[in-house]
Amino acid sequence: MRVLVTGGAGFIGSHVVDRLVADGHDVRVLDALLPAAWGAQSIPTWAADTDVVRGDVGDAVTVRECLDGVDAVCHHAAMVGMGVDVQDFPAYATNNDLATAVLLAAMDASTVRHLVLASSMVVYGEGRYSCPAHGVVEPLRRSMEDLEAGRFEPRCPVCGHALAPELVEEDAPVGPRSAYAASKVAQEHYAAAWATATAGTVIALRYHNVYGPRMPRDTPYAGVAAIFRSALQRGESPRVFEDGLQRRDFVHVRDVARANVLALTASASASGFRAYNVASGRPRTVGDMAAALATAYGGPDPSVTGEYRAGDVRHVVAAPWRATDELGFAAEVDFADGMRELATAPLR
Repeated sequence: MRVLVTGGAGFIGSHVVDRLVADGHDVRVLDALLPAAWGAQSIPTWAADTDVVRGDVGDAVTVRECLDGVDAVCHHAAMVGMGVDVQDFPAYATNNDLATAVLLAAMDASTVRHLVLASSMVVYGEGRYSCPAHGVVEPLRRSMEDLEAGRFEPRCPVCGHALAPELVEEDAPVGPRSAYAASKVAQEHYAAAWATATAGTVIALRYHNVYGPRMPRDTPYAGVAAIFRSALQRGESPRVFEDGLQRRDFVHVRDVARANVLALTASASASGFRAYNVASGRPRTVGDMAAALATAYGGPDPSVTGEYRAGDVRHVVAAPWRATDELGFAAEVDFADGMRELATAPLR
């Protein structure tokens, strides 16, 4: 299979390229290779044996050329992170939503009808919660008063009591809380509309907290694992917000790359739009992750600061069953082993 990987020089995209090449696929990479990400290095050394095109997914001419002879697309090119403030909205809309629309329009004009879309668990916003008295409920938005007082658990909208987090399945309603999350919801909607109009296939992989080698460092747009690892590399204690008990699902980037290959295989015999959680199925707290990484690195210990960001969600953990049942995917990298690797892995 000849596969175009947009954003194929990035953190996740580069591992997808590695896996595709290892499995014998013919790969073309389209990546802007921005100086902010790569410095003076024009093409990453690992990409020497692939067809690398330096360009923007928002450039229709470049995209059309890159689609020539391609069987399927893995779309990873995106501006990542939650966004720092509302002033980031135009950049996310341009780099994620407009660029995806350009790609889909070019695919419509070509013969390519199979797309694997890199989506994210952020589309869910707050996860799924239940109240002992009122069952599954939509939690109240956390108030500034509660956050200031260190009351971090979401509350029941009926009785006001703290809620218990539950696993989020793919049919849960979306509820984006950031510029990045809103752009990911929009990408999914554009892709679903394209699938309907073209009789194409879209498999949206909703990644949970991905970590591993080649994560970006020293940027407020990086994931929490990269931020903690960068702090340790500077000799600083990882700063854990709130009380450190926020629950997430940390999944290794090589597992994510394998999920992409499985999705490409599945897309050949599927139709329409289908979303899948890509997660380990074994939730951990942010404090657990910081402690494991600090121990593997050799200190200093994390500092639980009580700081908060008003737009952060408290708990998001996934039900991974659909990906297991329909794609044959199950995470393989052990959390402790993955943290030991990340402690010494080079960051970008």
